[in-house]
Amino acid sequence: MTDLEERASVVASDSPQSGTGVLVRPRRGDDLVACVRVLDDVHRADGYPVDWPDRPAAWLTPDGLLAAWIAESDGRLAGHVGLTRSAPGDLAPTRWSHRTGGRPELAAVIGRLYVDPAARGHHIGARLLACAVAHARALGLHPVLDVLATDTAAVALYRRLGWTHLGSGEQQWPSGRTVTVHSFAAPRG
Repeated sequence: MTDLEERASVVASDSPQSGTGVLVRPRRGDDLVACVRVLDDVHRADGYPVDWPDRPAAWLTPDGLLAAWIAESDGRLAGHVGLTRSAPGDLAPTRWSHRTGGRPELAAVIGRLYVDPAARGHHIGARLLACAVAHARALGLHPVLDVLATDTAAVALYRRLGWTHLGSGEQQWPSGRTVTVHSFAAPRG
């Protein structure tokens, strides 16, 4: 096992993070049904994801997935986040590479971050984000993400947490929709 693999396994096997009635832990396969149910609630309340996936459980388990976590509050799923390898079409790794000179494959993309509308106001999004950032760093990767310009609450969260805005621009999605995306990089750890 390489040093990076050892550090990643330590992060992945750490005891769950808890406090203030919220538990954050690695996602298991049997969590996907609840993840899809909460994603549907988020979609109805906020329009995220903008294009509802044909197979939502598969959307939550994209190619290149490194890890995923859920937050539970009072025994109910309250939020989700995933971490993936950089993939073609991801703007943030390319923008991070141009900004830092690092290769895009040295970035890890945080995505599929959402919090149940009924569970908001307890810093769940920030705690999920912190788990993904810590895991990316344990793998020797720099955390980055893309967010729709229309998702002003998420943009405000990333700015409040000290993330660096890497740029904005339009992106064409497979559905044919053109969207404006902001790219961010985590603060140096």
